[in-house]
Amino acid sequence: MKDGVNGVALGVFVFFFLAVTVLGFLASRWRKAENEHSLDEWGLGGRSFGTWITWFLLGGDLYTAYTFVAVPAAIYAAGASGFFAVPYTILVYPLIFTFLPRLWSVSHRHGYVTTSDFVRGRFGSKGLSLAVAVTGILATMPYIALQLVGIQAVLDVMGVGGGEDTNWFVKDLPLLIAFGVLAAYTYSSGLRAPAMIAFVKDTLIYLVIAVAIIYIPIKLGGFDEIFAKAGEKYTAAGAGGIVPAPAGQIAAGVKVTNGQLAIPQLFEDMFPDWFAGVAFAAIGIGALVPAAIMSIAAANLFTRNIYKDFIKPDATPEQETKVSKLVSLLVKVGALVFVLTMDKTVAINFQLLGGIWILQTFPALVGGLFTRWFHRWALLAGWAVGMLYGTLAAYGVASPTQKHFGGSAKEIPGIGEIGYIGLTAFVLNVVVTVILTFALKALKAPDGIDETSPADYTADAGDPGVEVELPPATAGSTH
Repeated sequence: MKDGVNGVALGVFVFFFLAVTVLGFLASRWRKAENEHSLDEWGLGGRSFGTWITWFLLGGDLYTAYTFVAVPAAIYAAGASGFFAVPYTILVYPLIFTFLPRLWSVSHRHGYVTTSDFVRGRFGSKGLSLAVAVTGILATMPYIALQLVGIQAVLDVMGVGGGEDTNWFVKDLPLLIAFGVLAAYTYSSGLRAPAMIAFVKDTLIYLVIAVAIIYIPIKLGGFDEIFAKAGEKYTAAGAGGIVPAPAGQIAAGVKVTNGQLAIPQLFEDMFPDWFAGVAFAAIGIGALVPAAIMSIAAANLFTRNIYKDFIKPDATPEQETKVSKLVSLLVKVGALVFVLTMDKTVAINFQLLGGIWILQTFPALVGGLFTRWFHRWALLAGWAVGMLYGTLAAYGVASPTQKHFGGSAKEIPGIGEIGYIGLTAFVLNVVVTVILTFALKALKAPDGIDETSPADYTADAGDPGVEVELPPATAGSTH
């Protein structure tokens, strides 16, 4: 890491950061509807985003600080095991395309805003809907925290925020500033803010990736030279190419004690200062977009499935919107708590912890999209077992830097092999759900009312009552 502040890189970073902040506030006037005081407007952009905008928005949400900071940190610290992210990404896209069209279809038909709305409508259970909502909020906070850590990482590499010996306020000040900016424009503009910023973010990300995969190998002597050096390091360490030797991670000579700084430091070492600033801006903005989207999603879950279902059933659309805005701030505060109280050197643990939790909603949500066989009480019991086991098991995992929540793999009970905690919890969840479903059906326990119909799951653009894109003038009043 260079001594002092990299003024040029910081200047470029600040320029882009201020530019997207302005865009975030201006977004409140973009595609504005006549009735803006509704959750559809603030939380879903009036359902008026077409294919083109949604494509950028999805890119902004999926490729985040997880991609540029957390995964490289895991590979830097643990070696080849961090490459799980590559097959994971390859596998997850075909999987989500098997069920997300059905979720879009039924949500469009019934005006569902959240996944918990669907679960309540499908199984006729506010309790199960509450469980899904609480899980979604809980799982979202550590992932938002990961994004804030990504912003802090690039600021640290640029020399902003001080080192480990700096007092906590100065060290975390960049994080607090990022939190304030994110909270302000999300509160003001809702989903329109990250949708507009996603255009800038995606463009910067594609530019930096294209330059990095061409420029950095050329500067290091080509891919042959890079892999030859890596091979020498692994061979000398006797690690069989799986785990890197201490301080022997990569051909570019990047040496950091905190693995999450590996890629930002690589960019600082390889790129001219001005383009390093562009790369840092891409990572920083790449963290802002998903953090905003996730805080909005968590706020919608609270408002629709906790506040309206259990606290104020007669809440007006304006009251719903006001509560969602406030909760979006509280969710970010929760993310800050994760960041300030947990070790940040292996930030990917934040995302993995959230993954363990959110996987326990799979039987109710994804299962419910294809079958009504599961009993609502059985699903709730299975969820509780999966959440309890997953949380306790993850709490008991230690790492060199953390006493608790230090990873997501542990010995599988009764088998003795190491496995993913989330998957073990999910299997327990399904087993309990299936067994109790048989029992409850045999006892003829009330099964709840399904407000959906088979045709709701296969609606498509062009079908009667299905709009391709809702015009801003009517968004919020048409479903």
